[in-house]
Amino acid sequence: MVQTLERPLEEILASIRDFVRTELQPLEAEFSKGGFKQLFPILEQKRQQVKALGLWAPFLPKEWGGLGLSLTRYARVSEELGHSTFGHFSFNCQAPDVGNMELLMHHGTSEQKERFLLPLTAGQIRSCFSMTEPEHAGSNPVHLSTTAAHDGDDYVINGHKWFTSAADGAAFAIVMAVTNPRAALPHERASQIIVPTDTPGFRLVRNISIMGDPGEDYFSHAEIRYEDCRVPVDNRIGGEGEGFRLAQERLGPGRIHHCMRWIGISERAFDLMCRRAAERQLSPGELLGSRQAIQHWIAESRAEIHASRLMVIDAAERIDREGARKARVDISMIKFYVAGVLQRVIDRAIQTHGALGITDDTPLSAMARHERAARIYDGPDEVHKAVVAREILKGYGVRIAI
Repeated sequence: MVQTLERPLEEILASIRDFVRTELQPLEAEFSKGGFKQLFPILEQKRQQVKALGLWAPFLPKEWGGLGLSLTRYARVSEELGHSTFGHFSFNCQAPDVGNMELLMHHGTSEQKERFLLPLTAGQIRSCFSMTEPEHAGSNPVHLSTTAAHDGDDYVINGHKWFTSAADGAAFAIVMAVTNPRAALPHERASQIIVPTDTPGFRLVRNISIMGDPGEDYFSHAEIRYEDCRVPVDNRIGGEGEGFRLAQERLGPGRIHHCMRWIGISERAFDLMCRRAAERQLSPGELLGSRQAIQHWIAESRAEIHASRLMVIDAAERIDREGARKARVDISMIKFYVAGVLQRVIDRAIQTHGALGITDDTPLSAMARHERAARIYDGPDEVHKAVVAREILKGYGVRIAI
C-alpha cells in the first residue's frame, strides 16, 4: 500500500500566510464601510478558493474534509489566520462553529452528525452556542435559569440568553438548559440541546451593539428568547446532565484557538507599529523610532508576543498529550496572559500612530474595539487568575473554596 505523506506544516503555513495577506486583508477596508453581508458573496468565493487549495478546515480530521492537524499544529495555523478579520471564517474554523463541530464529532449521534455536522463541515450552514444569560454571571456557567422540561419525547425550552455569538443567520443553536433541577450536584443539572433556529419559539430579539457596532450575521452577538420552544429529546448531545462537562471539554481547545488568534492580531499590530516607527519623521532626518519610549514599546511587545506563543504551544502540547482536564491550569494561564498582551500591544501600536491610530484608516481602532472583549469572554481574567492561584496555594497546604 502506498502511503500519502503528510504535508509539512511550514508549507501549509506559508500557503495560508500568502492567502491571508493577498486575498483577505485587502477586503477589510470594504468591510469597515459596508459590513459583512455586502462582502459575503466575495467571501464565499474565497472559501471556495481555500477548498481548491486543500486548506479547508485545518482542525478537522481528514475523513470530515479537513487537514487532520493536531491541536498543537492547528494552533500555528490559527495564529496565521488571526492576521485578518476574515481568516478563520474563510477557512471554516471560526468560533463558535469550530467548537460545535468538535462537540458533534465526539458526542453527536449518527443522526445528529448527518443532519447538523455534515453541512457544518462543508460550510453550507453556520451555528451558534447559547449559554450566557443576562440575569446571571457568565463566569458561573452552572447558574442558569433556562429550562428544558420533559414532555413526552420532547423538551420544551424556556429561557433568556444573550451573547449567543453568530446567531444571526445560524441554522441551529446548541443551548445549555437545566434538564434536572433536582440533581444533587449543580454541575449535573444542565444538558446541551440542538435547537434549529426555525423552531417555533426561538426568537432572536436583537443583535447587541458592541462598542458602537450592532454587528450582523457571523459578526453578531445576539439576545435570544426561548418561548415554549419544543424539540425532540433526541436533539440532546451526550447524556442528560452532561452539559457542563461537555462545555468544559469544548472550551479547553477553544482557548488555544482564541489565544493563537490573538497572537496573530498582536503580530499584525506589532508590524504596523514598527513600520510607523521606521517611516514617520518627527523632523527632517529624525524618525519616530529614534525615541527611547518607542524602542521600549517595540522591545516589550516583541518579548511578550514571543512568550505568549511559547506558553500557548506548551499548553496545546499538554492537551494533545494528556487531555484538557489535566491542562486546566495551563489553559487558565494562557487565557489571561495572552489577552493582556493583546491589549497592551494594540494600545502601544495606537499610541505610536498618534491621531492616525484612532481613525479607521488603519485596522488598529477596529482591533481595539473588537478585542477588548478578550479579557471577558471564555471566562474573565480574574476567574482564570483565581484558578491558577488556588492550584498554586494547594502546594502550600492552603485550600480555598470555589
